[in-house]
Amino acid sequence: MRLRNVLRALLPTRTPPPAAPSAGSQVDAVAALIGPASVEVTPRYLKVGDGYTSTLLVNGYPAEVGAGWLSPLTGWPGRADVVIHIEPLDPQVAASRLRRQRARLESSRRSDAEHGRLDDPTTEAAAADAADLADRVARGASRLFRVAHYVAVHATSLEELTESVAHVRATAASVMLDTVAATWRQLPAWTSTLPLGVDSIGMRRVFDTDSLAAGMPLASADLPAPLPGDPPTASGVLYGLNTATNGIVWHDRWAADNHNSVVLARSGAGKSYMIKLETLRSLYDGVQVHVIDPEDEYRRLAEAVGGTVINLGAPDVRLNPFDIAADDRRPDARTRRALFAHTLVTVLLGAGQDGGMQPAERAAFDQAVNTAYLEAGITNDPGTWARPAPLLRDVAAALETDGPPPAVTLAARLSPWTTGSFSHLFAEPTTTHPVGHLVVWSTRHLADELRPAGMLLALDAIWRIVDAPPATGPTSDPRRLVIVDEAWTLLRDGEGVRFLNRLAKAARKRRAGLSVITQDAADLLGSDLGQAVIANSATQILMRQAPQAIAAVADSFHLTGGEARMLLSAQRGEGLLLSGANRVASHAVSSYREHELCVTGTDPQDES
Repeated sequence: MRLRNVLRALLPTRTPPPAAPSAGSQVDAVAALIGPASVEVTPRYLKVGDGYTSTLLVNGYPAEVGAGWLSPLTGWPGRADVVIHIEPLDPQVAASRLRRQRARLESSRRSDAEHGRLDDPTTEAAAADAADLADRVARGASRLFRVAHYVAVHATSLEELTESVAHVRATAASVMLDTVAATWRQLPAWTSTLPLGVDSIGMRRVFDTDSLAAGMPLASADLPAPLPGDPPTASGVLYGLNTATNGIVWHDRWAADNHNSVVLARSGAGKSYMIKLETLRSLYDGVQVHVIDPEDEYRRLAEAVGGTVINLGAPDVRLNPFDIAADDRRPDARTRRALFAHTLVTVLLGAGQDGGMQPAERAAFDQAVNTAYLEAGITNDPGTWARPAPLLRDVAAALETDGPPPAVTLAARLSPWTTGSFSHLFAEPTTTHPVGHLVVWSTRHLADELRPAGMLLALDAIWRIVDAPPATGPTSDPRRLVIVDEAWTLLRDGEGVRFLNRLAKAARKRRAGLSVITQDAADLLGSDLGQAVIANSATQILMRQAPQAIAAVADSFHLTGGEARMLLSAQRGEGLLLSGANRVASHAVSSYREHELCVTGTDPQDES
């Protein structure tokens, strides 16, 4: 049957004015523009063009429905059009019908009582519901509507159509919706699912306002899409597929309130795999990525995309914390270096049994730093900042030279990092400068006593790049993502957490985002500074959690009971993405080439 014949039967024809084209030619033009060449009608399906479609009618509903009760159908992972026809009932007609319905129910109840029969629970419940609905309609708190639900299932072959129809019917039955095929009425049923506003079937049921509103597809298990009229997002990353609807989870951290994220997961949950996928896809989007890599997991990825790998702890790698960028013209640049030196030394000494610096030692250290800068010819004049900066051993020598007893004691405490076993990282001027679209700072070869300090030095070098003023204007500065993997190494130190907190707060104004990944939730959730890092992260990703930590995680992130249970039983690669008031469960997916670059270890099935 030609589609124009179908449209002729549906669209009203009017006598046009003499100068206007005929209604038939208008219908033919519309059919040629939007419709298939032909429609083949059979009792249980239609062949529309090159595809097949079958329409199901919803003829049974549960006694009670909850919010989003149509979501299983609207989110079905296939091509299915869910159509709702709504016709409001006149309040007077609605009141009259409710009155007759209540009279029938009351008559049944009285008849049962007169004949000594037991009360029928179904009749009692229906009578109570009818009385409540009549009261709400009378007060104007609710209205009645005649509603029809139709589902048009599409497929490319007849076998696929049969399988899809069975799947849709099973999905509807899971929420107690009864469906039937529109046998011998497939053509009017299909036209009832087209955007024509015509219901040729008329299989309707009466709904009240609350039940109808609960079924509207206004809420979804997916992240919200741009509103109609808003431009689509220009960037973002594919995080995976929605575990509930199989839809795409596409999130743009750069469109959130801030660009930071926190990832919490137990060991083996697949967090590093997911972060490497995010890193690779962020590079596609033109983002510069800096990674703190304690386990040397990102080397293969960096080499594949032409990135830079800096091996902290290698014999030829040196970092001098006292360097001042020659192009930095801020008047407090030298003061900033001195303050960072305080943080670094506190982290170094905090790794030992004696703890950080005492107040007298801190004062002596500050004076020694200024002395070392002056001896190197560096003052507060920016013209002197291009000169070679002093080293940590120069500061220790200034402490020993005519210093008070606290200064001499501090110099002795610093001896392992100035002249002892751990001095190779600070013994020479800086030999490595981070450049490139992907820079990986590997700390695997550092001793445990140097690893927190190495991570702090890497973060400081990255921050100096992020904090540098753009060359031609604020909009020319590229977006930068700073990833701190296995952040528990740094979180165990108070100064390290403070540095991360400052970085999280200041990154947004510099078009940068901080991503903190840790498997030890207690270190992040157990301190005020760790909670501050979470509070300054608009994107939060939770993956499988240990039973011992789930209570603290659920309390900190306000998880429901179902979400907490989901995190306890999540498979590798599954997680819960939280962004503001939105949250969605997803499973990481990758192409074969991405999987090769992101998998950890030699077993290709190690992560997925």
